[in-house]
Amino acid sequence: MSLQPVHDSPVRTRHPFLRRAIHRRQHPPLRRTDITVTDEKSVKRAVKAAALGNAMEWFDFGIYSYLAVTIGKVFFPPGNDNAQILSSFATFAAAFLVRPLGGMFFGPLGDRIGRKKVLSLTMIMMASSTLAIGLVPGYASIGFWAPVLLIAFRMLQGFSTGGEYGGASTFIAEYSPDKRRGFFGSFLEFGTLIGYTTAAGLVTVLTVVLPHSAMQSWGWRVPFLVAAPIGLIGLYLRLKLDETPAFQKLADDDTAAAETASNSGFLQRMRGQWRAMVLCVALVAAFNITDYMLLSYMPTYLSNTLGYGTTGALVSIIVVMLVLMAAITFVGRFSDRIGRKPVLMAGSLGFLVLAVPSFLLIRHGSTVTVFAGLLLLGLCLLPYVSVMSASLPALFPTQVRYGSLSIAFNISVSLFGGTTPLVIEALIGGFHDNLVPAYYTMAAAVVGVVATAAMKESARKPLKGSPPSVATKDEAIDLVASQHA
Repeated sequence: MSLQPVHDSPVRTRHPFLRRAIHRRQHPPLRRTDITVTDEKSVKRAVKAAALGNAMEWFDFGIYSYLAVTIGKVFFPPGNDNAQILSSFATFAAAFLVRPLGGMFFGPLGDRIGRKKVLSLTMIMMASSTLAIGLVPGYASIGFWAPVLLIAFRMLQGFSTGGEYGGASTFIAEYSPDKRRGFFGSFLEFGTLIGYTTAAGLVTVLTVVLPHSAMQSWGWRVPFLVAAPIGLIGLYLRLKLDETPAFQKLADDDTAAAETASNSGFLQRMRGQWRAMVLCVALVAAFNITDYMLLSYMPTYLSNTLGYGTTGALVSIIVVMLVLMAAITFVGRFSDRIGRKPVLMAGSLGFLVLAVPSFLLIRHGSTVTVFAGLLLLGLCLLPYVSVMSASLPALFPTQVRYGSLSIAFNISVSLFGGTTPLVIEALIGGFHDNLVPAYYTMAAAVVGVVATAAMKESARKPLKGSPPSVATKDEAIDLVASQHA
């Protein structure tokens, strides 16, 4: 009787000695040199650069959301106010149509040439397209060409952001030690909230300080023009960084590097990622529908649908975002202790149970009830924004992480996130029911519950295809010693 060779696929046996021998052959013992010891200063620089880029992205999208009514009046034919708003939101959604194309282009490119170079390129494109929107003349000046140019620059903006979130979350995840990935990853969405808050604050100040005529004439352009210096700062920070340790180790492996360098190799490796990609699409759908509903669409819902003052709506949302910013890193750190799944499940169940009560409070119309409803929704969103940027990169192996995550993320954002304001506005007009946003949120929450239940826990574990990553040399020594023990 001859022994059969041991393959990569798992072999089942009841004999404990054989089981241990097979496991050792399939999973060779870790050596100290296999473990990545991170430098905390480098991690913090990487987090800062990635978070600022994300802040830039959502500042761009935030100012468009908060100025949607004004932009509709400036760039589209006068006459029907509702048609102008719908046209403005349709242009908002148009940027998301090309985001998957951006993900398909920048994602695999980031897996071939490195995360740093691609993230620098997306920063340049984002800042340039946002600045260009602020310089386009209105419909009264150039007629038909005004909306054409607006849509063109919005689509360029969307194409560039197609490579931003997947790259930024990958960048932070690959730099972070395994036991603190939730904490460091939470700073990416902290950047998102900074972008939104800065956009809302700037628009609020301009709305209060400038008369309506000045705001519609030139005041709306100011936030778009501010994007240029922010983009230069973000580009400077990103160019000063080194490549991520995980990508450097991959590049040191000649075989893996050769496979990663070819498009055909990427497509072949993608074939094994369909389950992870479907799961990513579902998680991102639940996250982005609720995120865009609260942070992008809510000012229009409060002012146009409920007749609540624009300034009051923006101030209420700013306060809610400040509360989220104060709590987000604590929840990220907490997820490193209890896991990502319990945190994500809490957010999904929160939206499922509290969506209707929250919107009933908002619909009541008083300052106190509107803020209470928004705060409830914000607290339900908090688990998503705190751990999603640490959860999504862990779904994919290093060789295809940037590409797979960018493609799946942007397909989901394109289908469900960017269309949220347009879909909700159209459904309210069709059904004449102000609770439509609550029902839409509940549907997203159901998707979130199912997707969270299906995902594997990733807290305190190495990323797929990467060696363990620790914060100190002592941790590395203990890890090797515990394995031998």
